[in-house]
Amino acid sequence: MGVQGWLEGLRKWIDGEEDLDEKGEPRPRSKWDDFLVAIAREVGQTMEREMFTPPGGPTYVPREYIVFLSPGDDADWQGEKREGLERGLHHVLSERARELAGENDFQTKTLTVELRVDPALEPGRYRVQHVWDTETEKTMVKPRKRAEPAPVAAADAASEQTDEATIVRPRKPSTPAFSVEVRRVSPNGEPSPPDVRAFFKDAISIGRGSSQSSVDLKLEGDLEVSRQHATLIKTGDGEYTITCRGANPVVLDGDREIAASESASVKPGDKIVISSYELVIV
Repeated sequence: MGVQGWLEGLRKWIDGEEDLDEKGEPRPRSKWDDFLVAIAREVGQTMEREMFTPPGGPTYVPREYIVFLSPGDDADWQGEKREGLERGLHHVLSERARELAGENDFQTKTLTVELRVDPALEPGRYRVQHVWDTETEKTMVKPRKRAEPAPVAAADAASEQTDEATIVRPRKPSTPAFSVEVRRVSPNGEPSPPDVRAFFKDAISIGRGSSQSSVDLKLEGDLEVSRQHATLIKTGDGEYTITCRGANPVVLDGDREIAASESASVKPGDKIVISSYELVIV
C-alpha cells in the first residue's frame, strides 16, 4: 500500500470507518498508528469546537495546532517517523477542515501542526493547543562587518591560505554566577522533579522562546508563558531583581503579582511562579 493509500486509510480510521484490505479484512495497526490517530482525533475535535462562520462569510478555523508530547514519546518520534506523523496529521486535518466547512467558502488556506515537548506529561499522554494568532515580531539582524585581519608574517600568511584558522571559544568562569531550580506543576498539582540550571552571567532572560526569540532560561510546553516573559538580574551578593516582560504576571511567593514592565526584588529561596512553572534561586 502506497503512502496515499495509507493516508486515506488513516483518514477513514479517524472518522470511525473500518479500513479493510483487498480481502475485506481489517488492516493491522501498530501502536504508532494508534497514537497518531488519537492525536488526530483530538486535534479534529479542537478544530470543530473552535471553527466559526460569520453571517454571509467564509468558515474560519485556527491555523496552528501545537501537539505537546512527553519527552519519551518525542524521542520516539524522530527522523522519518516524525515526518510521517506531521504529514499524516496535516493531510487528515486539511480534509477534516474542508468537510467541516461544507458548502461554505473555507477562509483558512493553510494549517500548521507543530510538535513540542512538555516535561510534565507521562509517556503515552499528549496535549493539543490551538493558536489563532500566529503573528510574531521578528528581530532584524544587521550583517556584521568583517574584522580586518591583523598583519602577519609572510610565512604565516602563506599558511593561512591553505589552513583554516583555529576558533578560540571564550572560557566560562569556573563557577556559575547563580543557579535556578525549575519545577513544572501538572494540572493535578503535582510538581515535576527539580531541574537545576546554572548561569555564568549576572542577567538572564526567561520565557518560552521561539525561532526568532531566544532566551537563557527556556520554559517549554505552556502557551501562557510569553516568548520573552521576564528578566532576572543579580544586583549584589544574594540580591536579585526580576522584571516581568510577558502578558501574564509573575507571582512571588504565591500572592504578590508583578505585572508587565514592573520589577521586584527577590532573594534565594523565594518562589517565583510563571504560569505552570515554579522557579527558585539557589
